[in-house]
Amino acid sequence: MKIHTIVVGPFQVNCYLWWNEESGDGFIIDPGDEAKGIISEIARLDVKPKAILLTHGHGDHIAGVTEIKEHFSIPLVIGKGEEPMLADPTLNLSSSYGQPVTASNPEHLLQDEQVFSVGNLSLKALSTPGHTPAGVCYFEEESGILFSGDTLFFGSIGRTDFPGSSHEQLLSSIQTKILTLPDSVVCYPGHGPQTTVGSERANNPFLQGGLYA
Repeated sequence: MKIHTIVVGPFQVNCYLWWNEESGDGFIIDPGDEAKGIISEIARLDVKPKAILLTHGHGDHIAGVTEIKEHFSIPLVIGKGEEPMLADPTLNLSSSYGQPVTASNPEHLLQDEQVFSVGNLSLKALSTPGHTPAGVCYFEEESGILFSGDTLFFGSIGRTDFPGSSHEQLLSSIQTKILTLPDSVVCYPGHGPQTTVGSERANNPFLQGGLYA
C-alpha cells in the first residue's frame, strides 16, 4: 500500500491518497479543496479511486468532495451522525469564514468499529467525537496506519471551541480509541506532519498526566 499527501486550501488540509500498488485501487481521504489539483495528482499517480472517505464534516475538509465524487462516480463515506454538516454551511463552519461550501449526500454512514471495504481495500472506522459530534478516524491494522483527521495532531489535539465540540469528549476519544493502539501505529493527521501513537503518548502536552499517559 502507498500513501500520498496533497496539502490543499487556505487551511492547509492534508488530503490523502491511499492505494494498492498492484491494482491501483485506492481511497481519497478528506479532499478539502483544490479538486482539480487532486484529480490531476490521481491521474499522475495512476490511482483508481473507489471511494471518498471523510474524517469529519468541517468545510475545510469537504470543499473538493462534490467535484471529485462526480468526476469519478464514486461513493462518499462519513461517520454516522456527521452527515448533517455536509449540507449546512453554518454547521460545517464554512459560512463563518466567508466561503460557504456544501458536499454531496453520503452513500455510506459508518458506525464505530465498522469496516468499509471495496475489493482489496479495507479501513476500520473508529468513532472519535470531540472535535465534531460524530467524527471518525480510519485504521488499517496490517499496515499500522491511522488517518486521525482533526482528532490528534503532532504535538496537539483538535480544536474544541466550535459549536458541537467537546474537550472532555475529545480526550476520552483519544484515550479509548487511539492510545489503545500500538505505539508503532503511524498517524496521518488532518493538518501538519505525521506522527506515531507512541510519540504522542509520551510527548503530547495535552495527553500528559496519569489518565492519558
